[in-house]
Amino acid sequence: MSAPDTPSAGECDFQSTPSGLQFCDLKEGQGPPPSAGAKINAHYTGRLFSNNKVFDSSYQRGSPLSFNVGVGQVIKGWDMGILGAEGIPPMRPGGLRKLKIPAELAYGSKDVGNGLIPPNSVLVFDVEYVGLA
Repeated sequence: MSAPDTPSAGECDFQSTPSGLQFCDLKEGQGPPPSAGAKINAHYTGRLFSNNKVFDSSYQRGSPLSFNVGVGQVIKGWDMGILGAEGIPPMRPGGLRKLKIPAELAYGSKDVGNGLIPPNSVLVFDVEYVGLA
């Protein structure tokens, strides 16, 4: 499976939240949104906002990430961006959303992967909510 073609962060019409999380819906999904604690599947591509460099992609591995949403198994910006928070609507199965996540809702001042994600990095994710796992 290959990643869908999506606009770059500069081409997306982001909406901002009070925490600094920004989102842009690229495709609306259908069906019920997940509830906190539900095990879901999501495909994604993660990039550094500073240079658009891909640091991780479930599409390259050929299988979506399975996790319990809303319980801290992923970065806070993901939980908020998928479940909905601060005026962001929850994602629905089949939906595709671009999230621009400030460092405070990602990895903060931590260096992740020996420089793969430098400290205080703003991250951009294309997230496809596949559905419940």
